[in-house]
Amino acid sequence: MKPEEIKPDTELCTIIGYNAQTGDRRRYFNKILKANGLNATAIALNIKDEHFAFTMENLANSKVNRMMIEPEFQAEVVKYCDVLDERSKVRGLVGFIEVVDGKIMGYNLDVAIDELVDNPEFFDDRMTLALRMMLLAKRWYGAKVDLDLVPTII
Repeated sequence: MKPEEIKPDTELCTIIGYNAQTGDRRRYFNKILKANGLNATAIALNIKDEHFAFTMENLANSKVNRMMIEPEFQAEVVKYCDVLDERSKVRGLVGFIEVVDGKIMGYNLDVAIDELVDNPEFFDDRMTLALRMMLLAKRWYGAKVDLDLVPTII
């Protein structure tokens, strides 16, 4: 979605990372939203290490309520979460957060991906990321999970 296409009713989420603007998470996620005809987009927030703590400490009081975390911050974000799902606790990594009633909830979709495909070991990193973004688009915006769409996304 181009900036001029964002309207007042466009649903927004955020991706945070060093190169969130140009990363595959944003690109794949927005392709999935577009393929599903959804009026939503991921807005990137490129940050450096020195800005991460400030951003996370102020997140619960901001307008952001859905955020994807790029790999470079997935371990560090754990300490800012009020609640973690079981997989985030086990792995020590948070892939995305949701702010609910002022609390930061951390989640990891690895188990959901394993349950989605018969042989996850046959999926490379890009394919797994595309699946992760599909699952997240479904959770946040009701997008369809379509394994046949994976090659088109990547």
